Amino acid sequence: MLLALVAGSVGSVALAALLLLLRPVKLQQVSGYLSDLAGGTLLGAAFLGMMPKAISMMPSATVMLVVLGGLVFFFVLEKLILWRSCGNKNCERHLQAAAPMILIGDAFHNAIDGIIIAASFLTSPEMGVFVTLSVIVHEIPQELGDFGILIQSGMSKNKSLLYNALSGSTAILSGVIAYFFMQNMQGFIPYALAFSAASFMYIALAELIPVMHSKTSAGESIRQVLLILVGILIIFLIKH
Repeated sequence: MLLALVAGSVGSVALAALLLLLRPVKLQQVSGYLSDLAGGTLLGAAFLGMMPKAISMMPSATVMLVVLGGLVFFFVLEKLILWRSCGNKNCERHLQAAAPMILIGDAFHNAIDGIIIAASFLTSPEMGVFVTLSVIVHEIPQELGDFGILIQSGMSKNKSLLYNALSGSTAILSGVIAYFFMQNMQGFIPYALAFSAASFMYIALAELIPVMHSKTSAGESIRQVLLILVGILIIFLIKH
């Protein structure tokens, strides 16, 4: 599990840093492919793994309630913490507060990812694998975007890499704590799985898919659908 936590956090940052070596046009293309693929892996992990397992461990009505509460929580969290865009090119917040807000938001988000990975491994090694894969695939494009914002705010590439890695390391700490905490409270695991499913659903439906809809050409649309289906298929094959 520790290896999975490292791969899902600091490993994602390292892979994103390697992709920065690509030419800008190629980098944007690869990042787009990964985001589309992540839409499929996140939905697949939520609907094919986490929610069915949670329902097998507690009443389905309770699972749905936790998922609904999780979706509302992540909506509020994004409103309060996760900085995305100002909407105004000349916004002072964009220039002065982007870097710290990105790092704080990422640290919190990565801590949640660590708890998700821990809960999945406590359920089964198989679930741990495909949840970790889903985390990695959706984290790489996000880390690439974070690198761009940090560098635009005046940080050097080396400092951006260091701060992103430190932010990502919160997943390791939260994951280890959650693993030992949930081992002693097995009844908490289905709640963690349902809440984790809400996290994956929110990221896919509220963040990734709206970006996909900004590209409306037939070729782009077909590619997006195919990559989403490939992502779901990957989760399905790992699970079975």
